[in-house]
Amino acid sequence: MGVRKLKPITPGQRHKIASDFSDITKSTPEKSLLAKKNRSGGRNSQGRMTMRHLGGGHKKKYRIIDFKRDKHGIPATVKSIEYDPNRTARIALLYYADGEKRYIIAPEGLAVGTVLNSGKGVQPEVGNSLFLSDIPLGTIIHNIEFKPGRGAAIARTAGSYGQLNAKEGKFAIVKMPSGETRMILLTCLATIGSVSNAEHMLTRSGKAGRSRWQGRRPRVRGVVMNPVDHPMGGGEGKSSGGHPRSRNGQPAKGYKTRSKKKYSSKYIIEKRKK
Repeated sequence: MGVRKLKPITPGQRHKIASDFSDITKSTPEKSLLAKKNRSGGRNSQGRMTMRHLGGGHKKKYRIIDFKRDKHGIPATVKSIEYDPNRTARIALLYYADGEKRYIIAPEGLAVGTVLNSGKGVQPEVGNSLFLSDIPLGTIIHNIEFKPGRGAAIARTAGSYGQLNAKEGKFAIVKMPSGETRMILLTCLATIGSVSNAEHMLTRSGKAGRSRWQGRRPRVRGVVMNPVDHPMGGGEGKSSGGHPRSRNGQPAKGYKTRSKKKYSSKYIIEKRKK
């Protein structure tokens, strides 16, 4: 797994850095685990644009991912590592001993043929899903649950991971991918290892057209608009545009938007680094 730099035989390839897809073992998805994915193009039910910068893009089918890992005690064999157009990480197809098939987010280093398990009494090996109470301190983890049984919500993107630092009472102290340290219930599940495709952050599209293929339309900077269109617009020449803020006037770059009364603030031990 890695990236490759293309030879500059066309302007679009001059700066392109793409994944080499060497970790992919199967090119066609499992049909029983596909779902329809509709696109709105940023329009509402009346056909009016309510979200900017969206539209177009290649058709996609959604891969149904098992974020709960609730088949405890039933071993599963990794059948293939696949590409998922809906996320930055790779996904792995599991064949369970009872005949069921499921997709999971593939951790770094997971190989075809590996037998995975989840639940109580499982070894803390890459790809296995355990309760935080059973994971050794200092272990690198991903797919971390916020609330028991709700499914993984933290550390799901390519290359991300958290770390189990301590256990106090009924809580585990976990360092998040953002650098924040917070308490999570010991009855929550987490998967051992870091998420695959860590080199995704090194890729460069090389041309604007590739963003269009992914459903992203052009984004115009506020400072080049007119005053009627944006709070930072107007002025002669390349004027700075005043204080940075959104199109609706909300300040950016330092303005805190988190509610001071948010219930989960009491679980945060150390806030993320700016």
